[in-house]
Amino acid sequence: YSMRGEFVTAAPFIGFATVLDLLDGRIARATDSASEFGVEFDSLADIISFGVAPAILVFAWALEPLGQLGWTVAFLWLTAAAVRLARFNVQTKGSDKRYFVGMPSPAAAGVPAATVFALPGGFGEPFNIVGALVVMLLPAILMVSRIRFRSFNLLIPGRQRSYMTPLVIAGVIGAIAAEPQIVLVVLAYSYLFTGLAGHVFNRGRLVPSRSDGMEESESKRSAS
Repeated sequence: YSMRGEFVTAAPFIGFATVLDLLDGRIARATDSASEFGVEFDSLADIISFGVAPAILVFAWALEPLGQLGWTVAFLWLTAAAVRLARFNVQTKGSDKRYFVGMPSPAAAGVPAATVFALPGGFGEPFNIVGALVVMLLPAILMVSRIRFRSFNLLIPGRQRSYMTPLVIAGVIGAIAAEPQIVLVVLAYSYLFTGLAGHVFNRGRLVPSRSDGMEESESKRSAS
């Protein structure tokens, strides 16, 4: 569909892939059919759904006029998605289940997919190419960054369940059904900027002021 220019039809398939990606592991565990083969095959499916598909979608949507530069940007996206998935596979054991290190590839792919779905005709000149570059490069950088993004995994073992969860899910589904273009863009970009805001906030808390550092040094000398 992307190659034919049918962007409104093409973009939602990345969203469908995200839903299936959330379900496949749970279904495998529920049916006692999880395996190492399934883990590796899942990664292969992810690199196609969240690496190849968004790259082709945005290239056909706005980057094709750039020629080789457009292909380069698409390839950078694909490479970032592959690195993100490989790092996730080796960091799964012993990691904090509440957070992802780097933006998850499904959420990152949701940014260009939601943008194309909302603006199938592009941003309009003269912002079309610049906007497409930002839509591709910003999530790509965040995928390979060390910025932590909150996990929305609702089925973490031992985690307290909330009776509000079904209501929230139903509300989101209803909102998407009512205004899909607007709601999907808001969801995609909210998650992106929430991760950035959290990183800035936490970094500000961790960096002590100069006066605090001097007081700490004085107290250490006094104790000595």
